Amino acid sequence: QYQLVESGGGVVQTGGSLKLSCTASGFSLEQSTIGWFREAPGKEREGIACIIGNSDRKTYAESVKGRFTISRDNVKNTIYLQMSSLKPEDTAVYYCFASTNWGQGTQVTISS
Repeated sequence: QYQLVESGGGVVQTGGSLKLSCTASGFSLEQSTIGWFREAPGKEREGIACIIGNSDRKTYAESVKGRFTISRDNVKNTIYLQMSSLKPEDTAVYYCFASTNWGQGTQVTISS
């Protein structure tokens, strides 16, 4: 069974940092296109970062460029999202994906 389990969400103050993890089971992330979306209350789900296939090519939404970093650890079969200089507008449920598989979501709340 393919599964993605996220962790690392929580509450942090404006300007703080947080690192999300997403561990896969049942399949390897190494060749997968992987990434993160987020969904804020009343807004559409937004794609914020991804890595294409087994390349090192990373793309970011303008809203997070320079503040968020996506990475992959093939040994741990885990995707990461390092978030820094967090703003209240970053508050959302964050979802990881790998190919067509999705995590369950983790809440990130930035307090002002």
